[in-house]
Amino acid sequence: MLRVENLTKVYPNGTVALKDVTFQVEDGEFLAVIGLSGSGKSTLLRCINRLIEPTSGKIFWDGIDVTAASPNEMRKIRRQMGFIFQQFNLVKRSNVITNVLTGRLGYVGSAQSLANLFSKHDHDLALKNLERLGLKEKAYVRADSLSGGQQQRVGIARALMQEPKLILADEPVASLDPVLSHSILKYLEQLNKEDGLTVLCSLHFLDLVHRYATRAIALKDGKLVFEGLPEAIDDAEFKAIYGQDAQRVSII
Repeated sequence: MLRVENLTKVYPNGTVALKDVTFQVEDGEFLAVIGLSGSGKSTLLRCINRLIEPTSGKIFWDGIDVTAASPNEMRKIRRQMGFIFQQFNLVKRSNVITNVLTGRLGYVGSAQSLANLFSKHDHDLALKNLERLGLKEKAYVRADSLSGGQQQRVGIARALMQEPKLILADEPVASLDPVLSHSILKYLEQLNKEDGLTVLCSLHFLDLVHRYATRAIALKDGKLVFEGLPEAIDDAEFKAIYGQDAQRVSII
């Protein structure tokens, strides 16, 4: 279980990205995080695995205080938290399997990682994950030769190399068209339902939240303004989250 308590993040320039955010995520949930750009969604996900250091508050993962963890402890905690980036975050000049293998860096020594030395088990696992994502035949081509949807699937395969219990997906379909958006979210849904992975996924479109999420939270100006079932986000809640002038846009 993930528990966030009174989480606040203030950047050095004075921007308050998160303010006193509290919620929890049960094992096996698919939780959507919604809100306008700049509402604090990306900051929240990055605070959970401490890619960004919180200013105050607590984050507990399986009973462990993430905010108090040492660097060595964080290395072990991050193994359990796969991260999927909006802009894929691949090394474009490297081939696909090399990108996927970087997901094992939390398990190998620094010397091995610098020399790009991975075991046969790691290579076999990388190919297995690529096959699951429909990309095994692309294993040895350059990452920049792939389409956007394929690159994001490489990002998912890389996250799976950590053998995680939790997937943090930071607007994983924001750079994709509607058809590819559904393709990526269906893979995340499959991991959630078949593997029991807990998924925290920030999304813009409410239609996607209704289709894939089991629960949702909403941020506005860094504050938690909604927590509940996706279907509970009626017109009034929608306006409260996105503003009175906002209009629903369907991509389904």
